[in-house]
Amino acid sequence: MGSTDKAGFEEVYDVVIVGAGISGINASYRVQTELPGSKYVVLESRGGIGGTWDFFKYPGLRSDSDLHTFGFPWRPWTEQKAIADGATIRDYIVKTAASEGIDKHILYHHKLVSGNWSSETQTWALTVAVNGKERIFNTKFVILGTGYYNYEEALPATIPGIENFKGTIIHPQFWPEDLDYTDKRMVVIGSGATAVTLLPSLAKKAEHVTMLQRSPGYLISRPSSDPMDVFFRKFVPDWIRAPFIRAKFLVLPFLFFQFCRAFPTLAKRALKRRVVGQLPKNVPHDPHFEPNYNPWEQRLCMCPDGDFFEALRSGKTDIATGHIDTMTNDTVILKSGQKLKCDILVTATGLKISLGGGAKISVDNEPVNVSEKFLWKGQMVSDIPNVAFVIGYTNASWTLGADATAISITRLIKTMKAQGQAVAIPRIEHPEKMTTAPLLNLNSTYVKRAVNDMPKTGNSGPWVPRTNFFVDNYSARYGNITDSLEFIKPVSA
Repeated sequence: MGSTDKAGFEEVYDVVIVGAGISGINASYRVQTELPGSKYVVLESRGGIGGTWDFFKYPGLRSDSDLHTFGFPWRPWTEQKAIADGATIRDYIVKTAASEGIDKHILYHHKLVSGNWSSETQTWALTVAVNGKERIFNTKFVILGTGYYNYEEALPATIPGIENFKGTIIHPQFWPEDLDYTDKRMVVIGSGATAVTLLPSLAKKAEHVTMLQRSPGYLISRPSSDPMDVFFRKFVPDWIRAPFIRAKFLVLPFLFFQFCRAFPTLAKRALKRRVVGQLPKNVPHDPHFEPNYNPWEQRLCMCPDGDFFEALRSGKTDIATGHIDTMTNDTVILKSGQKLKCDILVTATGLKISLGGGAKISVDNEPVNVSEKFLWKGQMVSDIPNVAFVIGYTNASWTLGADATAISITRLIKTMKAQGQAVAIPRIEHPEKMTTAPLLNLNSTYVKRAVNDMPKTGNSGPWVPRTNFFVDNYSARYGNITDSLEFIKPVSA
């Protein structure tokens, strides 16, 4: 199935998985191991495996999560570096797909445009764009492993006077691979994980790099290779070492997150103490590292081996905190009066959130607005039959949430087969009485802007947002799999 010439219009797949990134490959593994004999296909809009790690090309691209938990639980991460670069992660995903035979199920350059559920046939008709033409794929169940952001459009940044600027403007999402920034003066707008990653990487070639932030975020340094793992590799067999190290990375970050939420003042002090000890004397902690929110109200930025602070100490980088007043042909002018000379402006201002790859969804030819619906167990949308959205965590590795979804959905399909059911539809009684909560528990700008584009979560039952891997993993494997679901038998029954 690796070519785009074979589509099988007449046959009905048991499962269609959309996306060949880490979510899609993981879902594929769960389908072929938990549902043996199922006919499935993976639709990938681009030309390669890897999703984010095949798409982004900006300098220094790496994971902000450890690979012991970001990697697949069924294929342990074997590299010594727990914090890995993008190319290494992509290679890991590609090799994993090949080793499990998943790559043979992938159709490249197949972009899902829309999907319509037919209650009459109890199948999804998926309209897929292939080389300028449209093809239809029929399936009983859909798993949308497309991630949570728009690949084709970045979050727009409003910058006063940007029309005056004569230099180069780049968004990290569309980084030109042939860009030569040697001896250039660069300003990176943003304070999130992308900006924190870019600063030390760009400093290796650029004349000077300034990270310009409207408000600061929390940073924490950690070794790229875990000292305990390095030690164990010398004396302990991999079959013992790998599960133990994975368990460590599951438990300790979870406990740290809970500590930050329960004791924000103490967490602030601890984080400040670690940062102050790494700053050069000419860079003050306040205002550059003094956020106006508590730890983990936005995602903490991580810098492996303290590379961000090392770049600051080198003298080739600095930080500016404030709002832009205007721009000239080669200068960013802040409202404070500070002027930043600039040849290349990088707008690392966030991603534009988009679930399901932006595909339009309808049920019996009636369009569905997912933002008006509730999310069942963090994976299925109310009133939409037989479709799952793979959504990971914001406070832990994405893959943990993705795998909980894949396990839960394959278990649901298995249960439906055993009970002679063909359709499962999440139903919520009296949605107007449900107290709503945001799907993503962060107050980051890009999350706030997308609130009206995402399904809602509630405050009770299977509608509550997922935030705890240990609880969600148990629920996926052993919890109630039929709560608030309407089941329908096959039309022929």
